[in-house]
Amino acid sequence: MENYFAESGYAVTVCDLEAKILYMNRRASKTFEKYGGESLIGKSLFDCHGERSSAMIRQFLQTGESNVYTIEKAGVKKLIHQSPWYKDGKIAGLVELSLELPAGMPHYVRQP
Repeated sequence: MENYFAESGYAVTVCDLEAKILYMNRRASKTFEKYGGESLIGKSLFDCHGERSSAMIRQFLQTGESNVYTIEKAGVKKLIHQSPWYKDGKIAGLVELSLELPAGMPHYVRQP
C-alpha cells in the first residue's frame, strides 16, 4: 500500500488499542526527534505522557471521542486533532494529526 502521509506537511501518528505507536510519518518523527523520533514506533504512548494525558488517551480509546485543540510552542501555533480509527466497525486505536497554523491565517464563516 502506498504511504500517502510519508512526506505530508503535517505530522501523523497512529496507535493501537493498547496505545502502542504503530506509525509515524516523517514530520511526526522530526517533531518528536528529541524523544527518539522514529524509534518511538512500537513504544507506548503512556511512556511519553503524564497521568492526566494518559487518562485522556484511555478515555478516547474506550469511548471513541475526538480531542481537538490548538497549542503554541516556540512561537509556532498548531492544531492538534486526535480521533479514533476503526477496523471492522470497532475502535482500533487513535490517529493524531498535528498541523502548523500560519500566522494571520484567515477564517471564513460560510452560509449554509
